[in-house]
Amino acid sequence: MTKRLEAEQNHVKEEASVSNPPIVQALVPEATAEPRPLDLRSYLESSGHSVETCPHVRVSAMCCKGYLVKMGGRIKTWKKRWFVFDRQKRRLAYYADKEEQKLKGVIYFQAIEEVYYDHLRSAFKSPHPKLTFCLKTFERLFCMVAPTPEAMRIWMDVMVTAAEENSRY
Repeated sequence: MTKRLEAEQNHVKEEASVSNPPIVQALVPEATAEPRPLDLRSYLESSGHSVETCPHVRVSAMCCKGYLVKMGGRIKTWKKRWFVFDRQKRRLAYYADKEEQKLKGVIYFQAIEEVYYDHLRSAFKSPHPKLTFCLKTFERLFCMVAPTPEAMRIWMDVMVTAAEENSRY
């Protein structure tokens, strides 16, 4: 009888250990932890962009720079501008040239509503319709032309990343 009682107790212990597995700590960081800053260059490379082989765009961990042709706001002429995407300042600034002396305008991340390839509405006026894309803010629509298809994809991805990153805060 004692052997039978011991066997039943052992069986109960075995069932308890199977039905209640040991608690394992989650490897996911706590929700209160500060999110790791995004490395912009690594992000773009992991997304399939050829950052290294695109001479028209300079990308670092926090910044993206390069020339784009932008359509004017009031006077609808196309002007070449030096764009600086700065994650630290949370803005996309554009200058008359790459010396970055004369600031011509600023687009803050929180103002970005959407970024899209527009081959219908604005592209017919564009110097290069297939390389034209738009950045829509609350106040204005910015139409821009990239020098190459890869540069256009990089810039669009950078701007979309800014809008998404801003929506997290």
